[in-house]
Amino acid sequence: MLAGFATWMYTLLLPAMTQAGWVEIGWVEHGPFGIDWLRPHQLFGMRGWDPLTHGTFWSLLVNAATMMLVSARWRPGVDERLRAAPFLDPYARRPSVAGVWPGHVHVGDLLALAARVVGERHARRSFFEQAQSLGRELQPSAPADRPWVQFTERLLAASIGAASARLLLTSLLRGSGMDLGEVVAVLDEAGQELRFNREILSTTLENISAGVSVVDPDMRLTAWNRRYQDMFGYPDGMLYVGRPVADLIRYNAERGELGEGDIEVQINRRIGYMRAGSPHVFERTRSDGKVIEMRGQALPGGGYVTSYNDVTDFKRAEGALLEANETLEQRVAERSHEAEVAQQSNTRFLAAISHDVLQPLNAARLFASALRDSHHGNDEQRHLAERVDASLRAAEELLDGLLDVSRLDAGGLHPVIGEFDVSALMRELAAQYSPVAAGRGLRLDLFARPAWVRSDRRLLRRVLQNFLANALRYTRQGRIVLAVRHRGDEVELQVWDTGPGIPEHHMQQIFDEFHRYQQPFDWGEQGLGLGLSICQRISRLLDHRLNAHSRVGRGSMFSIILPRVAPLPGYTEPATPVAVAAPAVRSDSLAGLRVLCVDNDEEILDGMRALLGRWQVQVITASTVDQALQKVAERPQVMLVDYHLHDRMDGLDALVALREAAGYELPGALLTADGRDELKQMARDRGYRVLIKPIKPASLRAFLAALRDAAERG
Repeated sequence: MLAGFATWMYTLLLPAMTQAGWVEIGWVEHGPFGIDWLRPHQLFGMRGWDPLTHGTFWSLLVNAATMMLVSARWRPGVDERLRAAPFLDPYARRPSVAGVWPGHVHVGDLLALAARVVGERHARRSFFEQAQSLGRELQPSAPADRPWVQFTERLLAASIGAASARLLLTSLLRGSGMDLGEVVAVLDEAGQELRFNREILSTTLENISAGVSVVDPDMRLTAWNRRYQDMFGYPDGMLYVGRPVADLIRYNAERGELGEGDIEVQINRRIGYMRAGSPHVFERTRSDGKVIEMRGQALPGGGYVTSYNDVTDFKRAEGALLEANETLEQRVAERSHEAEVAQQSNTRFLAAISHDVLQPLNAARLFASALRDSHHGNDEQRHLAERVDASLRAAEELLDGLLDVSRLDAGGLHPVIGEFDVSALMRELAAQYSPVAAGRGLRLDLFARPAWVRSDRRLLRRVLQNFLANALRYTRQGRIVLAVRHRGDEVELQVWDTGPGIPEHHMQQIFDEFHRYQQPFDWGEQGLGLGLSICQRISRLLDHRLNAHSRVGRGSMFSIILPRVAPLPGYTEPATPVAVAAPAVRSDSLAGLRVLCVDNDEEILDGMRALLGRWQVQVITASTVDQALQKVAERPQVMLVDYHLHDRMDGLDALVALREAAGYELPGALLTADGRDELKQMARDRGYRVLIKPIKPASLRAFLAALRDAAERG
């Protein structure tokens, strides 16, 4: 191929390169070195042919001539012939050597061939065993039938490989195909390969850490390594090829290495294991404290191999580990109990600090609201009251945020995972925040297809409320968009705004605590830098992902990605809720309403008197449960009871006791800074509502008005 390709390049490619100006034209016109009969277009004086025919002729001629010369000079070897056979006759059937058996070969011929390859002794023993398995006597002069040929092929293949064994037997059976020199060459090559493999095996055995011993089917030692001799302390000269393994077992038993018992019984038992070819794993602790692991396995052609590993260090480590594991469960239980106690303590601490810190704020907001609603003050006083109320509201939001962060970090919030249609939640939020957006001159759009998700509805609502609060806080004009996007097996809930946008270098820090992007606000509000941090903690708790994009001057998008699930059977999409304007509350709608306020803090009671008095409510106050039970005689219409009374019962039990003492259906609300879901559920189970401190005057007035209207309708 190379010679023909070189001729093609000389006769066709070189002239083309000359015409392109890449090679001097003298080569084409006068030939190399001025030899006229070597010109590329007139090679050896061939004239009158077109360049393509001329070049093709000479390249094919050189290619064929080279192939014939090489084939005549170098005869293919055995390996080449074996590899080429499938390609020379691809459809020929490849029978085994037994298929070409002509019937004139004797058992002695096969035995002689096998002896040349595997050795006289091994060949005779193998042929003798084969004769016994066939139920015959070994007669070298007997004709070799098909089972003898197949047996010889397998015996030779174990030593020189299947291909070489088949080639030798084919030559013997057919009487042609290989001369004596080739047979000798094959045998020499097989012998070299066998010696090389034995050298590799010997080197490998000597360089492994385990001791190894190999015995033949007659239970005689055939191979071992130095590590095996050193491990059992065999003296020099004791180990040799052909040594009965029973002698070695007896030597170890006499030294007490096999433990107590009859020596012959121990020898026979171990010899029996090896003769039966039973695999075994056994650990023996020697008198010097070393632990030896023995692994035995039968060899395919008969015999047995055993490896010996010193596992003393491993057993020591295993013992230490077992000892450690025995007390691990107890330590884990103790640590778990300590962690639970610490968490419960932290939860109680947060509840206590929520109550104690927010109590003064609650009182201050009550006084500020009462001052703002006062009809006797001037405009400046009302303006100052509004400023005080705004500052108190900011402090309240800051404390709420800090407490939420503490609850999330302490593991105080436990999600309640369920499956629900998130589009319904998005419609609720749109209906809730549309009036706020309209009041600020913004449009709130909703794009929500039905999408069932798996999450905690309450915590997910908290995340979306934070997104919406930020969008309303930062957007001066334009619109806010709520969207539900399907992303394969996930759903992405997005909140878009047309605010000022966030620079790229701020995007890396917006989820950090107290990080705020400084922007002027038109609504008298300012972020505290905790909302997005809380969102991130909630998303981690729910195993959801947050996403955020922003362009300066265009707006921002915040989203949360959560897993999508199949809708419940029989589910139908609910109608889109329509926002209904709340009925106007008359200024005197609460006039004459009798409200019993129970709180152990006199500042709170004074604030309630001031605020409710501005609404013309008759306020009945009590600082203890016993006082409250006495005031029931004044027939209050509504009860407002603090949860942490520090009395003989808490606020929830006090509500029940006061209703029983009144003797009529007496509605009420539990006032607390503890927003745990468990507490809210306990209050609902007893028929009461929970109002979270600091109490928002608008929420309190709406609650009282609703109870008054319900009583009038009833």
